Amino acid sequence: MSYVYKVIDSPIGKLKLVANGSRLSAILWENDKPNRVRLGPIHEDKDNPILAETERQLNEYFAGKRNCFELELDFVGTEFQRKVWETLLTIPFGETRSYGEIAAQIGNAKAVRAVGAATGKNPISIITPCHRVIGTSGDLTGFAGGLRAKRMLLTLESDNTSQTAV
Repeated sequence: MSYVYKVIDSPIGKLKLVANGSRLSAILWENDKPNRVRLGPIHEDKDNPILAETERQLNEYFAGKRNCFELELDFVGTEFQRKVWETLLTIPFGETRSYGEIAAQIGNAKAVRAVGAATGKNPISIITPCHRVIGTSGDLTGFAGGLRAKRMLLTLESDNTSQTAV
């Protein structure tokens, strides 16, 4: 597989967009832990169409003009991780779910810690909304982009839930 990337500025810091062919493979944080997401060799391509489209849709999201994304995704992970990530995609814009609710949704209520671990390895941040997953008590919990970014994303969504964005 040949991965390409492009770094963009956002209200929550620099983001590295990564694609494989015509599918988005990752959105990595400026201070992401090395090897949190495992991909093959990667080189810069500022003109890649899927990366340009991802940037456009993210800009609309940050501007409060988009509440869902229309991108082909390329999840690289175990079967369990992919199941968790696909479940994250079902959390509605502006809403949150607990790790326990996600575990129950995938049919394994006792897998709360495994769901937490898989969520932490989510390669496609923001678009696969792991920021919408919170602790059972309602507390904001770990987030690869940092709790400040998680709070900003949740606030952005709660401030824009009543509008009719794309």
